[in-house]
Amino acid sequence: MSIRVLVVDDQSMVRAGFRMLLGGEDDIEVVADASNGLEAVAKAARYLPTVVLMDIRMPQLDGLEATRRILAADPAARILILTTFDLDEYIYEGLRAGASGFVLKDDPPEQLIAAIRTVAAGDALLSPAVTKRVIKQFARVARPEPPKGLAELTGHEREILRLIANGLSNAEIGAELYIGETTVKTHVTHILQKLDLRDRVQAVVLAYQTGLLERD
Repeated sequence: MSIRVLVVDDQSMVRAGFRMLLGGEDDIEVVADASNGLEAVAKAARYLPTVVLMDIRMPQLDGLEATRRILAADPAARILILTTFDLDEYIYEGLRAGASGFVLKDDPPEQLIAAIRTVAAGDALLSPAVTKRVIKQFARVARPEPPKGLAELTGHEREILRLIANGLSNAEIGAELYIGETTVKTHVTHILQKLDLRDRVQAVVLAYQTGLLERD
């Protein structure tokens, strides 16, 4: 089954570029594109894409609100935010809105394609080029009370959460802790359930917000 992608950007050349890039992949199909947030919400409902590539700054409705509306209608939708370094302040809000991650518009093509496949598989992704800088910067803005579930994590689960926050994949965590990848996935599922989080992106945000990395 191919990965159905909706490309959302207010620049026609950008949309055409993504169509051309993704069109060469056997397992990816661009089912539609949209030039603004309102159009994105409507087309997401119509075409039910697996992954939405979402620009932030757009007319009529920005990418943040479009993300919220798409996920409210379809919680299973996976949204990758497209951004550039000068839009850092929007990334954090995008993650809080429920996006599954973000990629830079100038990331290498193979990295963007890999990101789409990663998110389509049900995982979450943060571009390593900006993850720590962005999350650390904006997590400092407000330090909420740690959720009760944080105290319920076992020492092993806290260590896995720390490794997730440092950007390690399940395979890398398994290698670090000498456990199987399936076991890591089980632990991650338990962590997300205990903390009432949607995915590992929200786990990264929480780890920085609560100062877990600084304490550990």
